[in-house]
Order: sequence, then C-alpha cells, then structure tokens
Amino acid sequence: MSDADGRVLWNTTLAGSSSPQAPAAAVLTNEGNLVVQQANGPALWQSFDHPTDTFIPGMRMRLSHRTGKGDRIVSWKSPGDPAPGRFSYGLDPSTSLQLLMWNGTRPYWRTPIWEGYAVTSLYVNAGTVIYTALVDTDEEISMALTVSDGAAPTRYLVTSSGRLQLLNWNGTLSAWVTAQSWPPSGCSTYSRCGAYGYCDVTAAPAACRCLDGFEPASTADWSAGRFEQGCQRKQALPQCGGIGIGFVAMPSMKVPDRFSIDSDNRSAGECAARCAATCSCVAYAYTNVQSSSAKDELIKCVVWAGELVDAQMIGPRWGGETLYLRVPVAAASTVPVLALPNTGRKSSRHAVKIALPVLAAVLLLTCIFFVWFWRFRVKGRKTESQNKTTDTLSKIRGDDTGNLEFPSIRFADIVAATDNFSKTHMIGRGGFGKVYKGTLEGGHVIAVKRLSKDSDQGAEEFMNEAILIAKLQHRNLVRLLVCCTEGAEKLLIYEYLPNKGLNAILFDSARKAVLGWPTRLGIIKGVARGLLYLHQDSRLTVIHRDLKASNVLLDAEMRPKMADFGMAKIFGDNQVKANTRKVVGTYGYIAPEYSTQGVFSVRSDVYSFGVLLLEIVSGIRISAMDGIMECPSLTVYAWSLWGEGKAGKLVDPSMAESCSQDEAMLCIHVGLLCVEDDPSRRPLMSSVVSILENGSAPVVASASLPAPNQTGYLKMMGEKSQRSNLENTNAMTMTALQGR
Repeated sequence: MSDADGRVLWNTTLAGSSSPQAPAAAVLTNEGNLVVQQANGPALWQSFDHPTDTFIPGMRMRLSHRTGKGDRIVSWKSPGDPAPGRFSYGLDPSTSLQLLMWNGTRPYWRTPIWEGYAVTSLYVNAGTVIYTALVDTDEEISMALTVSDGAAPTRYLVTSSGRLQLLNWNGTLSAWVTAQSWPPSGCSTYSRCGAYGYCDVTAAPAACRCLDGFEPASTADWSAGRFEQGCQRKQALPQCGGIGIGFVAMPSMKVPDRFSIDSDNRSAGECAARCAATCSCVAYAYTNVQSSSAKDELIKCVVWAGELVDAQMIGPRWGGETLYLRVPVAAASTVPVLALPNTGRKSSRHAVKIALPVLAAVLLLTCIFFVWFWRFRVKGRKTESQNKTTDTLSKIRGDDTGNLEFPSIRFADIVAATDNFSKTHMIGRGGFGKVYKGTLEGGHVIAVKRLSKDSDQGAEEFMNEAILIAKLQHRNLVRLLVCCTEGAEKLLIYEYLPNKGLNAILFDSARKAVLGWPTRLGIIKGVARGLLYLHQDSRLTVIHRDLKASNVLLDAEMRPKMADFGMAKIFGDNQVKANTRKVVGTYGYIAPEYSTQGVFSVRSDVYSFGVLLLEIVSGIRISAMDGIMECPSLTVYAWSLWGEGKAGKLVDPSMAESCSQDEAMLCIHVGLLCVEDDPSRRPLMSSVVSILENGSAPVVASASLPAPNQTGYLKMMGEKSQRSNLENTNAMTMTALQGR
C-alpha cells in the first residue's frame, strides 16, 4: 500500500511470487476482505485468513481436527495500541464443541456447548438478525456469520479488557453501538465459583452457589465473597461398586467444562446406567451435540469425571441443559440407578444378604405404585389428548369437524413394515425425527414419518400436520394415508414417492441432468398450483411457512408434491397477516419481514416460492457461494445478472440443450418479482399461476410484467450491479433452522 507520492506504507509477504507476465493485484471485496491475487489465479493472500480483534460476516473461524490448531480473534494490547493483547477468542481445540476466550493461556470465559444445529439465529433488533453457521467436516470445523438483508454493518470485537462485544453501526451517531457484551456478569468468568460451584445468572444480581448435594468448602470464605475453594459434598459417595448411587437433576444449566462424549449414541437410560457403572463418573447430561466422528447421528450422552468446573445456571432461553449429578441415594431427587454390589469382601457379602430382601420389598412396592400411576396417567393423557384435538379442530372455521376421520394403523404393523425401523429403511430425517420406507402386508409401499421423543417439533406440530393434510386434498400436496398414536409413538404414514426430495436431485451434480427444462418447468408450475390451492382455493387459507426444495417431493413421473405442514398456519376468512415472536423455517427461504419483524402472510410463501424458482432454474442452492462470485446469496446474484442484461447466465448449464430461453427468462423474471423486499410488490400466487400457465408467448408476457426492484442488500452496499471476477473462497452452506 502506497501513498500519493509512491512511498510504501504497508505490504505483506505473499505465498508465492508474481511474475511480470502475471502481476498481482489487491482487491477489497464488499464483505471487507482484502485479497491479493494474480490475474485469473487463486488468492495468494487474504485478510480474512489473518483475523485481528474483529470478526465480521463473511469471515470463517476454523479449527483443524488433525492438528488442533485454529483461528483466533486477538485483542489489542490497549485501546490505543493495536499490538496483540492478552485476550483471544476461538473454537476450543480439546472438544471443538464450544468457543473459548483465553487470557494468555488460561481459559477466561466460554460459551455453552454446541447443540448440533447447523444454523442458529440471534435477534438483535428489528433490522438485524445474525445467523451463525457451523460446518463440521472430516478435516475441520468452521463457524461463519451472515446477517439479514438490510441489516446495519455488524461485527464482533474482542476488547483489550477481555470482553466480546457485538457492535452495530449507528448511522445517525456515526458510531459503533454495543448491542450485547460477554461475559454477562461478574461470576460468569471461567471457574469463578470454584469446583462444584456454579454461577446463577438467572438471579439478580448473579451469584455463586453450590451444586445440589454440595456445600461451600469454606463458609467463611464464601461469606467474604471468596469462592476459589469451591464446594464439597455434603455426604460422601458410597464405595465404588456398592449400593446407594442416584442422580439429582439440575435443569437450565450451561454444563461444566472438561466433558467427554459417548460415541455409542446411547439412549437417556443407557447414558445414566453408564455413568452409574463407571466409578469415575460424577455427572452426565443427555443432550444434542455433534462431532465429526458421528456425521449421521447426534451424540446424546455427555459425561464428566473429576471436578466439575465452570457450570452456570443460564435458563432455557440460552440453551440450558439438564445436568444429572451423582449423589448418595438419600440425596437423589430421581429414582436411583443402583450399581452392582461389591462381592470382593466378606463384609460386603454380609451386607448384601441383609440388603437384598429389603431392596426386593422396596422394588415390589415401587412396581405396584408405578403400575397404578401409569394406568391413571395414561388415561388422563388420552383424555387430555382428545380434548386438545377437539380444541384444535374447533379452531378451523367454517367446517364440519364431526365428519373428520383419522384412519389409524397398529404400531406393530408399522414395525413389521419397516423391519423394526431398520437403518437400511431410513430415507430421510429432519427436526421432527426420521422417515422410513416400509412395505405393508399386500405389498403397498409407504413412507413413515416418525416423531422422535426428543424432537424439535412436538405434539402440536404433529397434530397440525395431521389435521391439515387430512383436510387438504390436491394433486400437488403429498397424501396422508393413516396415522398411528400408540403410547408415546406418533407416526404419520404417507404415500411413498420414489424420487424423494427435489433437493436430492437438483443439487447433485451427478444426477441433476435428469431434470431437463420441461421437467423443471413442470415442477415450478406444480408447486405454484399447490400454493395457490393453499392460499386461495381450499376451504382453509393456509400459510406453509417452510417451503423449500427438500419439502418438494417427486413421484415416479417427477411430478411435485409439497410436504411437511408441521409449521403451517391457518388464517381466518378476513385475516391478511399475523405476527409471531417465534420465527420458523429455513434460512434463505424466509421472507425479510418475517425474519426481522415476525410478520408473515401469503406473500411470505410467495417469497419462498421465488427463491425455490431461482434454485430450480439455476441448479444453485440458495445458501451456496460456489459459482455466485462474490455475491452473498443466489437472489442477489440473480438480480445482479438481470441488471446487467445477462440473466441467461443464470440457467443451469446441465440443461442448456433442452432449455427454452424465453421460458427461462420469464421464470427468472417471476422469481425476482417474488423475492421483492416489499411484500406488497410481490405477486399473489393467482397471478403467478396465470403468468406461467398462459405464457404461450413468453417474450410478450415478460415484457408486460413490472421490472423487479434492486434487492435490499445491493441498495445497502450502494452497488450498481458491478461484480468482481474474484471467487469468494469463504463458502459455507446453510441448512435447516427448525422451529423449537
């Protein structure tokens, strides 16, 4: 970097030298990445690979599984000295499942552990939502940020005093304003309350307390506000292998550090049994975490050995988990998990002879109690479930619910059809649980959607989907055959569609060629007709709220059928829009007014349809950066090409031979109108269907449509459809953000 007189002010050493034939150039991207590269060559150096004290959208924080080395944000030495300071922030190399702030080499503060969600969101204000994406591969785990369209410039900063700050740019003040700051309280710093202590941040003010079953090691020190000695057990644990081990539950906790995970993916009961049978185990949690060693399954069982340090009570809002502490059975608040008696000593054998008859009597009485309790509880649950179903049905206006029938099937028949839910029969999974292919007696093939017991979706979403699918009948909606609700099991049985989800073919480079243009146009029209039915032609006005490629299933003839109505909402006759504080759906498909303000309507679905339409034409996933140059998303890329008069470049090359350019241009035009930032400018599905069905002269039809407006992102950046040839190397994939 030189001044006006040519004096060098700053330079960087490049990983390779440029020749006179291929001079290097420095390019500052819209994300703020300074990239040095040779003409048409790879990047030789980029500032995003060398973070300082700031983390901004577009950057990635990486950690290598092989070496344990990764990126860190490093504070300044002081507010006026940019030399590297004492504090740094990055992924924990020992687990890769949490983020740590270090003071030198010592942990200073840490986040709750990762719960396995690929994308999480943080609502900052009405104009800004921050999405954090975690991508875990065999080589590395990486974290990246992106912000909602139209958001003010946003960044994370590690200060010289050891605080992580979320800053927003205030144009009125021309200054950075702190939106949030961590650690949130004095006792939130690492191990502030000592071993077996925890910081209760739900209290006002936050205070150190001892875990259940423990007491201060020094009452005098705790009274004086000195917590370094931590806590000690009120009662000593029985000798390892003896009888009398139980667990006490502490909900809403940020679980302690120094944990290990059970790669066997045990159930909750097996996790408790493992901890009870392991002498060194002092606590366990049954939660959602994920590591690179278990790509297809969430790891549930997390265990601790040794001292418990840096626990906090944070509440469910911030991802609190239930921590189960190993305690003597007298102190346990749950049914004790008993270890096998130690038969190695004579005294132990004598004690067992005395204890066994007593234990047998206790177990007998316990069994009698639970049989009695189970019978009355199940009866009560059935009544409650029936009442809830009736209440839900009664909300559907203008319909005779008395004639609604839910054909049912025995759970045993489903078990037989799916070979006891064998992994070889599993054909999909989501926030609700898993989907299996099954064959009923007589040869009828079905798809079984099984709601898992720890699903993000609950009984309300299950009932919502069952009611809607049973009442909505259209050839472009998936058909529900029967239901099964035996005991705790909740299953929906659908018609089996052999080509599965559109995403499985559309985004697979080896398979997408089977989707020629006539097939893709048929899929677009079919989805449009299905949405029109939901919004206008059915007896109910239904907002789907989670339309995306994976929720469009294809039958044997590649005809589309919309699926997954667990998040759908029913509108009244005169209702136009609604508000919610719980935004559900998938990042990238969610309309701006919905993600930032919680406002949804039929035009929210129109936005999702527009995104899906652009995906079908281009073969590019909404959140993928490959092939989108430096544009942050497919919608921005499509509008940039449109503004330059090069929209034809958006068409997927794999179907170039079968594609009608006029029809493709019409679809791109309609897609851009559907993803307008202003909901009132988006066409209704009745207009979309009319345009697509009656566009026999596409050029004329396209010319008669209004011109699409520039996206909010490009307006904010002040661009005029100028794009660099620099490919964004910081690619990431966003996946489902399920409702909770």
